[in-house]
Amino acid sequence: MKSSARNQFAGKVTSIVSGPVNAEVDVLLDSGDHVVSVITAGSVKALGLREGSQVVALIKAPWVILLTDDAGLKTSARNHLRGKVSRLVKGAVNTEVSLQTDGGLAVNAIITNESVDALGLDIGVPASAIIKASHVILATRT
Repeated sequence: MKSSARNQFAGKVTSIVSGPVNAEVDVLLDSGDHVVSVITAGSVKALGLREGSQVVALIKAPWVILLTDDAGLKTSARNHLRGKVSRLVKGAVNTEVSLQTDGGLAVNAIITNESVDALGLDIGVPASAIIKASHVILATRT
């Protein structure tokens, strides 16, 4: 499978909560991290998803929000992946930031250079990747 999404994480479906329109799908990634995806009930059926299904979670880097100190911050985003900055590639306007979780998952984000400076991001700085469940696309290899 080829995709333009920078974040492509293999995992296994651990639960599906189905509704008449949407379903919430919990995925245990191979790294040990969890992500939650909200997809249509039609997509669950079309992909043949069930507990134990192997999937790939796709997340575009611009959809990832970074923060450095949640200080009790509560958000509606279902996915909070904690780690440390492992790589920075600075461009003219934006920077690609890679965050490595304790499980070894590399999460890529594209944020403005101004945000990198405001957050004090540098190699080794603890940070969290925040991702809305609706921004996690699920795919199967078959």
